[in-house]
Amino acid sequence: MTSLFNQLFGKRDGATASSDGALVGNSGGEVKIEYTSETITTAVLEQMAATSNPRLKTIMAAAVKHLHAFAREVNLTPSEWIKGIEFVTRVGQMSSPARQEVILLSDTLGLSTLVNTMHDKTAVEEATQTSLLGPFFREDAPAMKAGEQIAKRDASQEIVLYGRVTNKRGEPLAYAQVGVWQTATDGRYDMQVDETTMDCRGVFQTDANGDYLIRAVRPLGYYIPMDGPVGDMIKAQNRHGMRPAHIHFLISAVGYREMVTALYLADDDHLTDDVVFGAHGDLVVAIEENAPACPVPNARSIKFDFALSVESEADRLSGRVGADPSKIAGVQS
Repeated sequence: MTSLFNQLFGKRDGATASSDGALVGNSGGEVKIEYTSETITTAVLEQMAATSNPRLKTIMAAAVKHLHAFAREVNLTPSEWIKGIEFVTRVGQMSSPARQEVILLSDTLGLSTLVNTMHDKTAVEEATQTSLLGPFFREDAPAMKAGEQIAKRDASQEIVLYGRVTNKRGEPLAYAQVGVWQTATDGRYDMQVDETTMDCRGVFQTDANGDYLIRAVRPLGYYIPMDGPVGDMIKAQNRHGMRPAHIHFLISAVGYREMVTALYLADDDHLTDDVVFGAHGDLVVAIEENAPACPVPNARSIKFDFALSVESEADRLSGRVGADPSKIAGVQS
């Protein structure tokens, strides 16, 4: 029994194992070690108490307490525990430079929206409503000129996006960056078709008056990827897995808080039950026919003005809720 104890736990200075496996101190008295469902949480927190990074200590302590409370609440069984381990393992294995299954899981559990709404509260000024970056954002989208069409494969369902980027007071922000990405006319993002090329995405710049002009295509509502572990979860919960039709925006200007948002089409059936909880009433828009204000004559168009909040020191440190899948550490190429 002594050799087995040493194999499992390593030899401890000043203590040996008795024939029944209990630790015996130098004085000959037994040291009782017993973890129960009531004491294990405290034991883990005590081991973690020396964590030097205070924020890491706070986060991990809360994570342990809530994970343990979850297991107790549902009376988690060994078979359920291993199913959970298998699920998390599959989520990681499914992630790649073109697909972020972990972000998708966060989105479908509402965690991304929760973090995003908490982040919104830190803005120093009220601004346009934000939305999710989503798992299909890509860095280094091509720079485009005002009025250029972002759809290269199929622009048959063209719409024009136009409006102004301003500060909270309505003053135009000249030369702001306006990134945009969306599904193609078949309801898929470029990286779902060919991760080596970019389509239906680009980065524009406002003019001296803060105005932007973009040619895009009518987006379609779509199913999130349903062929992986997150899709299996959605099916098991009898959820439809649909996102309403939308167009993503990432807007930035010097001295202002970066804005991640999206516009949602008013005629979509899934605005109120978006599977990733990204839609918001303030971001619902309708496509207009031959709008007099549209810079492109006889076009189907959407006009929307974006207002940015000034940037704070906290904004520079907090980052954004989301990332390019290929830039996330640990993703296998």
